[in-house]
Amino acid sequence: MLNEYPTVVGVCGNPHAGSRTLHVVDTAAQVIAAAAGGRQSSSIDLVELGGDLFRAGAASVTSALEQVMQADILVVGSPVYKASYTGVLKAFCDHIAAGQLSGKLAVPLMMGGSLQHFLALDVHLRPLLVELGATCLTPGLYVVETELEQLDAQLATYVTTVRAAFARA
Repeated sequence: MLNEYPTVVGVCGNPHAGSRTLHVVDTAAQVIAAAAGGRQSSSIDLVELGGDLFRAGAASVTSALEQVMQADILVVGSPVYKASYTGVLKAFCDHIAAGQLSGKLAVPLMMGGSLQHFLALDVHLRPLLVELGATCLTPGLYVVETELEQLDAQLATYVTTVRAAFARA
C-alpha cells in the first residue's frame, strides 16, 4: 500500500551526465508524483557516482541507496545499449539485495533510437526490478529519442493508462 502522499524518486542509468534520459526520468517522476498525489524527490543521476559504484560502502552510493529506499515509487530509466540497460544502472543495482525493493512500485523506463529496441524494457529492465523486489507497472514506459517533443503528451497518456495501479498499490 502506497503512503497517502507517496514519494517518487527517479534513477537514471545513462553514462553521460545531464543526459536526455535524465530529463525524461525527471519529467516522468514529476508527472507520476502529481498523478499519485505525492511529491517528487530529486532524481539520481548515477553517472555522478563515478567509480564509487564499484566500491562497497562508498558514501555517495550509500546516500543514493537511502534515497531509493525512502521512495514509494521509483522511476528507473536507462537508454537502450546493446539491446539492454547500461552498465552504470547494473553497477548500482548490484548494491541492492534480491527482494530489497519489496513494497515499492517501479516504473521501468527506457529510451531508444527506434521502436526496434522496445522489447529491452520487458526482457531486461523489468526482470531486474522484479528480482530486486519491486512491483512493476505494466506497461513500462518506452520513449523514442526522435519523439521527445511529444514527451508531455506521451506521459499524460501513460499516466492515464496506469493511474489505477496507484490506487491498488
